[in-house]
Amino acid sequence: MITKTITRLFSLACAASVLGAAFPARADITVKGSDTLVILAQKWAEVYMGKNPGQKIQVTGGGTGTGFAALQNQSTDLCNASRKIKAKEIETCVKAFGKRPTEYKVAVDGLSVYVSADNAVKELTLEQLEFIFTGKLKNWKDVGGSDAPITVYSRENSSGTYEFFRQRVLANKDFKLGSLDMNGSKEVVELVGNTRTAIGYSGMGYATDRVKMLRIIRTPGERAVAPTIKDTQNKTYPLARSLLVYTLGEPQGAVKKYIEWMLSAQGQKIVEENGYVPQLAENAEHNSMDNGK
Repeated sequence: MITKTITRLFSLACAASVLGAAFPARADITVKGSDTLVILAQKWAEVYMGKNPGQKIQVTGGGTGTGFAALQNQSTDLCNASRKIKAKEIETCVKAFGKRPTEYKVAVDGLSVYVSADNAVKELTLEQLEFIFTGKLKNWKDVGGSDAPITVYSRENSSGTYEFFRQRVLANKDFKLGSLDMNGSKEVVELVGNTRTAIGYSGMGYATDRVKMLRIIRTPGERAVAPTIKDTQNKTYPLARSLLVYTLGEPQGAVKKYIEWMLSAQGQKIVEENGYVPQLAENAEHNSMDNGK
């Protein structure tokens, strides 16, 4: 009986060894965070897995805040972010794991202000945007449009896009009472496209033929600038921003190779093909984050 048992165990071990050689363990990569980046991140994953059949990459959105929370509890390999990490978020990672997050600039986005394609308004100043989103301006006729109340769409406060817009446009003032806060970037654009009196903001990669992106004037007298590739890449467009990926400490193995590929010419070509702006080569570097910086 003992001899038969040993023989059976040996046979099972050999079979497992053969199966292991035929089907090597997958180095799964998990990506969570920014809804602005989710379309690009999904495309990156799709192309990369196609070139590396043994690799599995899972991408989910939920907002930049969700991504940083996942990074802080070590439930994601990559955190997609549409804003820079905060000092408190860095501190949480250091206290929990003794590691500082590492930042990668992976693309550039022209955070776009969307209105219906039927809206007569084509451009607004940053001050007009502030007044609209804080509720001081309530009618399109006040900014050269038709006589109709303005419907404001925003994002939930866990969104990095929400925080960027609130800081850059509203000077950290509160959004108007009654603004409609959406969970995702795509949802904002879809609702604006279906509402002639609406205005909202989202990443430039979400544009459709039902909406248009307004030209933005930094200060009265300056030219109105659209979120084109050139003016976004050189930061002439007032709402240009870097899109970021964070890892907990220095990445290794499969994760490191994946990030290097995203920053390669091939990865950056996918950036442009999906409506975003490629990261300039001289800026496509990572920086270990110092606490409070």
